[in-house]
Amino acid sequence: MTKSELRILYKQRRKAILLSQKDKLEDLMLIQFQRLNIAIPAMIMTYAPFEKFNEFDPQLITDYCYFKNNNQVLFYTVINSEDSSMQCFGVDDHTLFAPNRYGFDEPVNGILIPATAIEMIIVPLLAFDTSGNRVGYGKGYYDRFFQTCRKDVLKIGFSFFEAEQMIDDVNELDVPLDYCITPEMIYEFKS
Repeated sequence: MTKSELRILYKQRRKAILLSQKDKLEDLMLIQFQRLNIAIPAMIMTYAPFEKFNEFDPQLITDYCYFKNNNQVLFYTVINSEDSSMQCFGVDDHTLFAPNRYGFDEPVNGILIPATAIEMIIVPLLAFDTSGNRVGYGKGYYDRFFQTCRKDVLKIGFSFFEAEQMIDDVNELDVPLDYCITPEMIYEFKS
């Protein structure tokens, strides 16, 4: 299937998940993440979930990461609509968030940091394949952002569903994940 076809399919599939099911699936993904054999880094980029698309909420993951490494600093994405780029801003308990033009929350008073400072990125996705390619919302923000990050940054996706065998229209601009966590298993793509 193509990215466009997968976007339509997985938006429908996620919309069909009931809140009680979603909570259970997220708990199972946290358990899988806890089994991941990585050192929990301090500099973690995450995102505010896109509630209208019933998106995975990474809060359980970032809370666990803080428990394992209380030096953690969280960063959230901010989209620059002028040049279609994405930046990351450090946040704390006093950071204010507001919806952007797409409807998901972004920090409005965070501290801009360079992408090279980030050690791990929790990457939103709709679907992924067995090679680590992901289908996002189609704007390419994350793939462009990955190009500005350090080479060893961990890119981890979370999906309520298992991997597709293949995404038909992957191109040279697509940056694969290092890991994807589902309720059933851990997919590892690092070489």
